[in-house]
This record gives sequence, structure tokens and C-alpha cells, in this order.
Amino acid sequence: MKSLIYHFSSIILIFILVASCRKEVSKKINNTALHQENTIKYAKGFDIVISKNEKKLIIKNPYSNTSNNFEYIIKKGINDQLNVINTPIKKIVVTSTTHIPMLELLSEEKALVGFQNTDYISSTKTRKRIDAGFVKELGNEAALNTESLLELKPDAVIGFTMDNYNKTFNLIEKHGIPVIINGDWREETPLGRAEWIKFFGVLFNKERLADSIFNTIEIDYLAAKRIAKENTKYPSILSGAIMRNDIWSLPAGESFVSQFLLDANVNYLWKDTKGKGSLQLSFETVLDKAQHAEYWIAPGYFSSKTQLLENNPHYKKFTAFKNNNIYTASTKRGVTGGVVYYELGPTRPDLILQDIIKITNPELLPNYELTFFEQMK
Repeated sequence: MKSLIYHFSSIILIFILVASCRKEVSKKINNTALHQENTIKYAKGFDIVISKNEKKLIIKNPYSNTSNNFEYIIKKGINDQLNVINTPIKKIVVTSTTHIPMLELLSEEKALVGFQNTDYISSTKTRKRIDAGFVKELGNEAALNTESLLELKPDAVIGFTMDNYNKTFNLIEKHGIPVIINGDWREETPLGRAEWIKFFGVLFNKERLADSIFNTIEIDYLAAKRIAKENTKYPSILSGAIMRNDIWSLPAGESFVSQFLLDANVNYLWKDTKGKGSLQLSFETVLDKAQHAEYWIAPGYFSSKTQLLENNPHYKKFTAFKNNNIYTASTKRGVTGGVVYYELGPTRPDLILQDIIKITNPELLPNYELTFFEQMK
């Protein structure tokens, strides 16, 4: 499973490829006519649509290279159609640690009955339920234990997909269990990702609570952004590291990670590049541009300067390395090794933004303590 505040492709290794036996919506939804009570402000991957007689959850373009939408009718009571979600959901299986904080914020952690590779979960609250046997281990990231999942008889499985076919989830749907695609990873803004709590809110009939939680996160994020505008130093920022094949991965200028740095009002050295994912650069290219960057934030999965030098002794040439201005989120972990940042960060972009401001301009947030990041030693 998801570098500072951006996800290398390997971050999503804990996620599962899910199927598309669901009803595909080929025509555009008439936003003006249907979104009478829609509160979605930032997320582009889903809508909650209330028309005269029904409520719909619409998942839009949830995987790469598709223009298809998936439509689910939300109804109270019992219905036996796969595209009808009976709410409130009582038992749920999710497939990403990023879903855990949203369940907990909605006070629905007790609905979680199964998860793939529970060691990735860092939340103390949910770990207690795992240890007590309330959350069943459903295999590792490479293979979902379908038999165990079917025994749980969940009301829904929240899945993740990179394409439109998966044998395992087709099988689950054939047993009458809806699989709902969650495409939060495709969001292009920090607040867009966090707004997916409303996706879970509609499944548990807790739309108002979900709205309230998100509104608080939004207010705090925008407040931090305003504080960051008081910065007059604009410190230069380097991010990422060499992760494989001597290629340095770092966030592209149009990525949601770069948006964090823009909102923190710092000088991210690749802010003007194109692309919404990551850039793949040579070590020499990065050294030439960022050797004297003041801060190095989120150096991949590395958690110590010793690990960096073991990977590449030339890292010591960077000024941020020499001045101990490297900050990592890899050191804060749950008891079984799950990284807190990857689990909680997408739901709490307000805290990530405040972390960056505290690191780069600590005088702007004198009483704030870092949530996700620590100075690398």
C-alpha cells in the first residue's frame, strides 16, 4: 500500500484488483437536474445524487484508461440486486488501510469484519479488534482468501482496481455480495481524497456526520493554507529518492503532493513540471538541481541517514543531508509495522499541511507538534 505525500506505485501493493460486473453508466449524468442535495465539493471520483424518488452513489472513472461510471442505488431495507446497496451496512470488508480512519471517524469500526493483510493496519483502535478476533485475516496483498471472505457474509466489499477485470471479485459478486470500487487514489487534490469520507457516510446512512467531519478538515486545511501565506522565506524543497534501477522518483508539478507544497508556500524545485504522478529522473539530474535545497522531505521509504548511504553514498552531497534537514514519515509505525502516514494521511490532509509548515517555517505554527513526520537521524 499509498516520498512526501505522494504515492510511489509500490504504495498500492496492498490494494486489490476488483471486477466490473456492475452496471456501467455510459451517458453523462445531468448534474443540474440530479444534484439537488449533493455536497461533493472537491472529489472528482464520485457523486452522491438525490433525485425525486431515489438516492444514487456514482463512482466515476475509478481506474486508469476508462470513461465508465458505476452506479449504485442506495436503499434502506433488503434488496437482492447487485447494484442496490442495502443500508445501513452492518458488516463490511475493505481493502486499503486508507479506509480504516474513515470508518473510525464515523464510529463504524465495529462493522469491519475482514481485511487483507491486517499487519498493515496501524490504528490502535482497530488493532485491538483484530487482536480480539473481530477482524479476520483475508490473506496477503497477492492473494485474497475468497473462501474466508464468503464465510463472513459481508454486506459489501470495498475494492480497488487498476483495470476492469478480476476473477476473485467476480466470484464474490456471483455469491450475491456487492463489490464497490473505491477510486480515492485517483484524486488530484488533498481535499479531494479526504472528501471520500462521504462515500462511507452514505453507506452507513451517516451523511450528515460525514459532511460535518469533512467540513472541519476543510476548515483546518484552508486555515493552515492562509497561515502559510505569511511565509516570506520560501525555503527550497527536495523530495523522493532512488527507489529502483537507479531512478529517482519524486512528485510531478501537477500532482496532489505538489499541491501540498504549493499550499505550504514553499519553493518545491519541480513545481513547474508537467504531470500528475511522479517524475523519474537520474541521480545526476536531481543533484544538479537540488544539491543545495534547504529541506528534503519524504525521502522514499528510507527512515535513517544510514539507510540512505547504504543505498547510495552520494546522498551525503546534499546540503539537506549535511544540515540534518531530512524529514521522513516512515518512522511512525503501528505495532505490526504499518506506516501511520499511509493509513491516516489521506483522510487528514490538514495535518499533513501543518506538518510541512512546521518543518519549513516553524515560527508560523509555534504550538503545533508534528503528526506524521520526524527529523531523520
